[in-house]
Amino acid sequence: MLEALKNISEETFTTLSVSILCTALIIYMGFIIYRLAADSKAGKYGSLVLFFTLGFGVFGFIVKTVLTEIIQK
Repeated sequence: MLEALKNISEETFTTLSVSILCTALIIYMGFIIYRLAADSKAGKYGSLVLFFTLGFGVFGFIVKTVLTEIIQK
């Protein structure tokens, strides 16, 4: 297993790192939005608005990544 990691190319390592770390960041941002909604006692509608508006940027990032992959192929 360690031998396979030693022979990994820089491009593959970068792609895997960005994918894993961006996923972790998106999950953490969801947790932050949840805590913001809970601490401010926003209620169901307020929480929905927070998740929609703040999560819209994450959606844009995902769409950009998908479109970039489609265009490159």
